[in-house]
Amino acid sequence: MRLLFKQRLFSWFDSYDIYDEDGNTAYTVRGELSWGHRLQIYDAAGNPVGRVQERVLTFLPKFELYIGERLVGEIQQAFTLFRPQFRVDCCGWQVDGDLWEWDYTVSDGARTVMRLSKQLLNWTDTYLMAIDRPEDALYCLMIVLAIDAAKCSRK
Repeated sequence: MRLLFKQRLFSWFDSYDIYDEDGNTAYTVRGELSWGHRLQIYDAAGNPVGRVQERVLTFLPKFELYIGERLVGEIQQAFTLFRPQFRVDCCGWQVDGDLWEWDYTVSDGARTVMRLSKQLLNWTDTYLMAIDRPEDALYCLMIVLAIDAAKCSRK
């Protein structure tokens, strides 16, 4: 399964459109006013399905992942010198990035869950998500949102 993650060019808060392989909107993400990033995820019909909430006052960016109102995991940027790495307390996954922070791999031991690659030469942040199993799509989307928000927090 492939999803295209595109940040909207003109919005007051973070907002994104996520498209499936046929160009249809699969998810919409809207940032909400809060202290730290708060990103609400909606399905194609406009129903809220998940949320990524930044925990404030932490040394490195840390995010809580929610499905509905249920906390399902956390993701925190790890302290590393060269390659970005994130600790994921969700599904037993691990996230590793390349030196330029353009490509990421989410893995579950030996199995690759998702490959994320930043598409260059776009006006806004645009990522291609190659997801192994469709049932992991919402979790993968939440991880991508947290990574993008962590990069934004550092700038």
